[in-house]
Amino acid sequence: MDNALSASAAAAPVMITPINAQPNFVQRLNGLPLRSKLTMGAGLAALAGAVLAITLWSSQGDYRPLFSGLADKDGGAVIGQLAALQVPYKHEAGGTILVPAGQVYELRMKLAAMGLPKGGTGNAVGFELMDKSSIGQTQFNERLNFQRGLEGELTRTITAMSDVADARVHLAIPQQNGFFREQQKPSASVVLTLRGGRTLDRNQIAGIVHLVSSAVPELNPKAVSVLDQTGALISQTGADTATGLDSQQLLYKQQVEAGFNKRIFELLEPVVGRDNLRSSVTADVDFSQTEATAEEYRPNQGPNAQAAVRSSQSNESNNASNATPTGVPGAATNQPPVPATAPVNGASAPLQAAQGAGAGGNSRREQVTNYEVDKTVRVTRGAVGNVKRLNAAIVVNHRSVTDAKGKTTQQPVPTEEITRLTDLVKEAMGFNTERGDSVKVISAPFVVDKTEPADVPIWKQPWLLDVARSAIVPLAFVAIALIAVFGMIRPAIKAAAPQPPEDKAETVDEVVDDEELLPGGAGMPRLEAPIHNEKLERARALARDNPVAVANIMRDWMAGETAA
Repeated sequence: MDNALSASAAAAPVMITPINAQPNFVQRLNGLPLRSKLTMGAGLAALAGAVLAITLWSSQGDYRPLFSGLADKDGGAVIGQLAALQVPYKHEAGGTILVPAGQVYELRMKLAAMGLPKGGTGNAVGFELMDKSSIGQTQFNERLNFQRGLEGELTRTITAMSDVADARVHLAIPQQNGFFREQQKPSASVVLTLRGGRTLDRNQIAGIVHLVSSAVPELNPKAVSVLDQTGALISQTGADTATGLDSQQLLYKQQVEAGFNKRIFELLEPVVGRDNLRSSVTADVDFSQTEATAEEYRPNQGPNAQAAVRSSQSNESNNASNATPTGVPGAATNQPPVPATAPVNGASAPLQAAQGAGAGGNSRREQVTNYEVDKTVRVTRGAVGNVKRLNAAIVVNHRSVTDAKGKTTQQPVPTEEITRLTDLVKEAMGFNTERGDSVKVISAPFVVDKTEPADVPIWKQPWLLDVARSAIVPLAFVAIALIAVFGMIRPAIKAAAPQPPEDKAETVDEVVDDEELLPGGAGMPRLEAPIHNEKLERARALARDNPVAVANIMRDWMAGETAA
């Protein structure tokens, strides 16, 4: 029977169409090796981290300083409040706290409402100390509280300046006694902590000194010392021991010299050319203060000058009495008087008769006239800052002369032109021979260092380096994301993806001993076997050489049995 079945099987055409059920993506993913699963998981984690980092980096925005130069205590308090408000921040060296630019002013107002930062003046107390008085308080305690309150008020006032971050004021107020000669004068010291990159000019320092000296009775401004955070004395009250001039006088001297230099440059630079002139002016300035008073008396002068009467006094007195007879008594006395005649040649006059005496008495007349005399009172105060002497030194560069062959040489400026330049400089300076001024103009070649422009490659340009520094972090995140996608996730997904649909149904259309086709073979598509398929060629050769064995194998396959 087996032989008959084998013969019938060999005679009938056989076609096998296996049905392949395609698994889904999860099943294919589960079927991957453990190494591929781990690689894919690591890639997904790296991709998620890179995306999260890029998102956080882009959401950070621009950070601006909220406070700078904070002390550790104030910085910790501010950071604690920022953490409570859930505000991102950055802490840099130097006590600088950075926050997003859009929240700087809002956070400053909120922290100011909380009393932050307290700064160095957070513990400074003012005159509110005087509000708390205790029973049994001594005079010493009252004086000490007043001094502390005054120091605190001065500290608050000084720290109100925009350039001052912190300040401390120390007052030395001695206790006064009844002896005037033994009383000591008060003094003060101020220590300033300036904000980063800030400085105080001389007017501001003088204002602080004047503020402290005015707040304490009998405090001389020269007894106030102002120091910065480095311990340097910034209040110069005395004169410079080297030059004998104080800071204001030195500044005035430098301004005078700079003014003369500017005049020389503006006058000579258009003549000799740009960068062909160097000048230096030294001014001897007299800062001494003199005052003279003079009185001059002189009579009225001039051809038509008239004496001015200052005062006139006239005094006249007359004392009269009755007439008494005079002369020689006799008949001649009663005769009228004879006209008087002058004696001639020494002869004596004839005797005259007695005459009646005139009215007796005496008279006196006095007149005193005082005339005005010219008087001149002259008070002379010498001006401070007069220029006593000027010295100017000027160097003019040699001129470049090109000959007919195109060769360039350096030649000195002619003497005639040097003389003309010297005259111009004297006129510009207000040259005064009596004052002892001196001007010297010479011609000399200038030594110019030849500096060749450095050929910086494009990858060393500053702008490119700045761009690279700002873009290196996001580019690194993008590179990590690309490596994770194309190097770890994509191979795993490709391995788990379904293969292109291939028709696994094979049609056995082999003729065994006759021309009859196998049943069902007409409706099945014919597969074109690969040209170079060694296994398929051997199977075809086996079917041709031993068709019975092949039929038995196919029968066993269909019956679900394993071939022996």
